[in-house]
Amino acid sequence: MSLSSISAPRVSSPSSLGNNNGIAPGARVCIRDEDWVVRKVDPSDDGGLCLTCDGISELVRGTTGLFLTKLDTDIALHRPEETELYEDASPAFINTLLYLEAQRLQVVPNDERLHRGHLAVMNTAPYQLVPAQKALRQVRTRLLIGDGVGLGKTLEAAILATELDVRGRGRRVLVITQKSMLTQFQKEWWSRFTIPLVRLDSQGIARVRNRIPSGHNPFNYYDKTIISMDTLKGRDEYRAYLDQSRWDLIVIDECHNVANRSTGSDRAALAKQLATRSDSLVLLSATPHDGSAKSFASLIWLLDPTAISDPEDYSREDLDRKELFVRRFKKDIKDQAAGQFLEPAAFRHYADASPEEEAAYRALLDVPFTQGGVYRPGKPSELQRVGLQKAIFSSPAAAVSAVANRIKKLDRPSATDDELLEIAGLRQLAGALTGIGPREFAKYQAFLSTLKSAEFNWSPKTPDDRLVIFSERIETLRWLQVQLIADLGLPEKAITVMTGADSDIDQQTIVDRFGKVQDPLRILLCSDVASEGLNLHYCSHRLFHFDLPWSLMVFQQRNGRVDRFGQKTTPQLHYLITRANTEKIKGDLRILEILQIKDEQITKNIGDPASFLIEYDPKKEADKIADFMAEGQSAEQVDDVLEQNLAHKAVDEDDWETEFFESAADEDRKVVIDAPDQPHSFFDNWYAFAKSALKSVGDLPDLRTDDELQALTLTPPSDLDRRLRQVLPIEVRRQGSALTLSARTDLVEDSIRRAREAAAGEDAWPDIHFLWPQHPVFHWMTDHVIGSVGRQRAPVIVSPKLAKDERAYLMLGLIPNRKGQPLVAEWKAVVQKGDGDPELEDFVTFSHRAGLQAGGLPNRPTGLPFERLQSELGNAVAAMQLHVEAAMRAVAAEKKALIDLRLAELEHLKGKQIEQLELRFDKPAGAMHNVHAAKKAQRQKDIEGVFHEYRQWVRDTLEVEPVPYVQVLAAVTG
Repeated sequence: MSLSSISAPRVSSPSSLGNNNGIAPGARVCIRDEDWVVRKVDPSDDGGLCLTCDGISELVRGTTGLFLTKLDTDIALHRPEETELYEDASPAFINTLLYLEAQRLQVVPNDERLHRGHLAVMNTAPYQLVPAQKALRQVRTRLLIGDGVGLGKTLEAAILATELDVRGRGRRVLVITQKSMLTQFQKEWWSRFTIPLVRLDSQGIARVRNRIPSGHNPFNYYDKTIISMDTLKGRDEYRAYLDQSRWDLIVIDECHNVANRSTGSDRAALAKQLATRSDSLVLLSATPHDGSAKSFASLIWLLDPTAISDPEDYSREDLDRKELFVRRFKKDIKDQAAGQFLEPAAFRHYADASPEEEAAYRALLDVPFTQGGVYRPGKPSELQRVGLQKAIFSSPAAAVSAVANRIKKLDRPSATDDELLEIAGLRQLAGALTGIGPREFAKYQAFLSTLKSAEFNWSPKTPDDRLVIFSERIETLRWLQVQLIADLGLPEKAITVMTGADSDIDQQTIVDRFGKVQDPLRILLCSDVASEGLNLHYCSHRLFHFDLPWSLMVFQQRNGRVDRFGQKTTPQLHYLITRANTEKIKGDLRILEILQIKDEQITKNIGDPASFLIEYDPKKEADKIADFMAEGQSAEQVDDVLEQNLAHKAVDEDDWETEFFESAADEDRKVVIDAPDQPHSFFDNWYAFAKSALKSVGDLPDLRTDDELQALTLTPPSDLDRRLRQVLPIEVRRQGSALTLSARTDLVEDSIRRAREAAAGEDAWPDIHFLWPQHPVFHWMTDHVIGSVGRQRAPVIVSPKLAKDERAYLMLGLIPNRKGQPLVAEWKAVVQKGDGDPELEDFVTFSHRAGLQAGGLPNRPTGLPFERLQSELGNAVAAMQLHVEAAMRAVAAEKKALIDLRLAELEHLKGKQIEQLELRFDKPAGAMHNVHAAKKAQRQKDIEGVFHEYRQWVRDTLEVEPVPYVQVLAAVTG
């Protein structure tokens, strides 16, 4: 019998809540004569509560409602002792088991354990679970994930987002990333975790405009969105939208771009605004600091403004109590990711400069560079030479462009005599450069020979062996595109260029194409815009540095495109190195070779790419290398400096960066992952539950199931279709199309691979969705199951495995905090034998004893009356209430000690910030006295406001609500 065939229930009068705050997620309430299940409870500005509820009665099923207890004063909480018991006549009591399973899946305590995120579609390594576990230990979830390049920060953030969602703390999510990463991030989170992020890039915004009412805030219309920082920063309308929106979780990718440097930035100001708009905040970056304690402090401030009193003077001790970051490198986690990280192979390809190139080098050294119209020998002139030299080291095309730009700047009627001399020298250099054709370009010839060699064994006909080629100069990339097409006989579609000048859509399309086996693209020529975050390893394991970067951080970022988590083939990293006879040029090229050798050392046993140059910023690193060259230092001298920096860093007790991050990595290696054993279930797996649940929904004529593949296919009925349109990105599915879901991760993984390899552009998303409790279709099924039981009712199971005079009530007791989040979920069976008193038994133990398992009990409806069961329900509820209240008192005492500790810490930190404020404004201000006094007063007010908010947050999060919630789920009789 289907659940829908059960007769209409007799409705007992629920008790009115009024303004009682004792309501928790999972509670069933009656609001405006409709039944709802509470998903989230938040304090509202009017002093009452804001209830986020999912509709379960027929009229509101599939909808979400927000209700204010101050306005809806007739909100009624169902009284457990008034629950109506009814006989479940379904085969093998399947309806009751579905109902119990749905309740178990939807109620997860707000504890520190991992419950679901680690079960997603991924080859999970233990280290990837550490960020989520650290974050779940926090009172307020705010974390910087600073893992090195290629370790999977996107997946680590998704694990945490999933854990927050199952706790009712991650319904509304905003992700901010680079424009080139939007599609990749969106696909990873959907295909592996079924987190549906609606993309608000330039194309996505146009789509959204067509789907939502005019004037509506897109951030409020969709619960989960993803957008680029540049889009947010560049559109004033979005700043207003942000002020009107709040999220449960905000994720900022590549967060080093929003750190507050000395001059500040629009990105930093926007990040500061966003940090106040969410309960939880996660920052991601492989390079989370630039060597400046103050700059790093700005990121810490985003996470927790109470943590640091002085952004220029703080220690690891200031942050230890907060656990605000996690940072590991590949060397730290290799033993935890067996087979996921293959040791890269490095290849240096040397080319002796041609006579034409040597002539250009000499012409460059002869140019008398001017500053302010005057030639002054020395470092300033040498720096100009080095700047032009960098272009020559890239390619003649890049050098010709740079020379032409310099001549254009100088060639004017008012040019000085020294500038005319420089112009003459530059023209000689330009003439020398024109003599360097493809045949005379030694580095290119070495590159071409490598590509054609039998040892390299590469063919453009092999679709899954593609080349990634990096150059800093766009002119070099454009030249390579034309020349390689000619020299390799490639069709134009086989090679493309990706630079920062491309639009967000173009960048996403290029990356998408490069990962598809069926696409004709074979060679991707990249500027360093592609060096951060992008997955280029699906069809490629070979990467070329056509010109060597002048930054160790860029080396690591570039290599991380193919040398990353999940790479199936040994990464090959190729470096093209020119050797010159011209002495000065020879030495400078050798300095770049030294950098490449240091990069290998970093990868093997150091980890942090900033360890040698101690600059923590690619531009600053490049500037330092230019300084070395301008000062005339030899490669050996530069090598000595780098080794001294490394040695000094290892023993420097004042090195805050080493103290913070290396010791943090040591601690994280010791973390024991506290993931639960396989949770108890009444069904063999998620598929078995879903198959039975869909049968109970009603008429689904297109439903197909496959037990071997643990897969089901259905065309969404109207209520599901309406729900999916509200939550799914348009890229995921088309209206009216069938959906296929499977609980087998290997099938979903294969579908992800096929979608990536398809040739249909961005529309090629996985055709098999992951069937697990986080999928919107799964949510719809569980809502149907719960709603079909009816208002304030509980089914009865007859179990021959119990004694004849034994009966039990399966109950759930929730102990919420002041925010309505369940701190503890007490699942119990209240058992009565004969005329004895009720006794509590563990829920799982009783379920096994009573044979409560899908297909485990035959059901032969007897029509027997349940008067005794019904009459004894009040006593059973009272017994459960006593147990839950005792548990509540124990939890309250435990939490009170923690609250007192956290409040004392906050008071201490506040005192330090006030003390720092007094020191800052201690000096006489003279005529500026009033201005200083106003600034001091404002700063003190800001401090008071921040700490007041955090004190309130601690209380709301940890303090136990004194009225626990008990729900009668089912009854079992012998």
